[in-house]
Amino acid sequence: MRSHGIQFVPDLKKVELTPLFRGRPEISDDITVEEINYASKICPTDAIITDEFAIDLGKCVFCKECAFALPDKIRFTNDYKIATNKRSNLIIKKGDSAVDFDDNAVRKEIKKVFKNSLKLRQVSAGGDNSCEMELNAAGNVNFDMGRYGIEFVASPRHADGIVITGPITGNMAEALQICYDAVPSPKIIILTGTDAISGGIFNDSKALNRSFLDKYPVDLYVPGNPAHPLSFINGILELIGR
Repeated sequence: MRSHGIQFVPDLKKVELTPLFRGRPEISDDITVEEINYASKICPTDAIITDEFAIDLGKCVFCKECAFALPDKIRFTNDYKIATNKRSNLIIKKGDSAVDFDDNAVRKEIKKVFKNSLKLRQVSAGGDNSCEMELNAAGNVNFDMGRYGIEFVASPRHADGIVITGPITGNMAEALQICYDAVPSPKIIILTGTDAISGGIFNDSKALNRSFLDKYPVDLYVPGNPAHPLSFINGILELIGR
């Protein structure tokens, strides 16, 4: 309706989120060994790497406890462009000002086949519905990732890849495998959210079965707890070369 005005975001690559958004962290160059050890002790998911003075975004739940404790040494920026195609790039070290994306590591068939159209099947493998809601939002009138030909589909047989959320429970392990097998090749795997990337706070649970990830390469990691639609969409655009 005309009274609603323009709701969609014109340029998803240039959005500036509120400073309250918990995005890419920054670590001061002058942080001490004692301070990083202290931050490590209060981190609920062991995301602080003490010997590297780094934060692992694949494990981080963005609770900001480390930043609250050391506000002059650790801060979370509003940078939402934190998706990457290499797990090691999620390790944020002192002085890092961006999350790198290795364009040379992208499989050639991905850009060739999926650049103009990408259909994805989302699998909630024991998720808590937070990432799932954000992924739904990625297709709404505001973010409208469909403008790039990126859409979720109901059947894996109609999909080009799968988007996994949740830590992958034992009860979902077989269903995840069946879904992946039903996707025609070439196909991609995207892990969305801390739980999917590392298991998050459930990492040590006996209820998990993450063996699926040992068998296949992951094409995109989208950190966040939950992952923001802009992180997800911008990550996919990088992956398919848009």
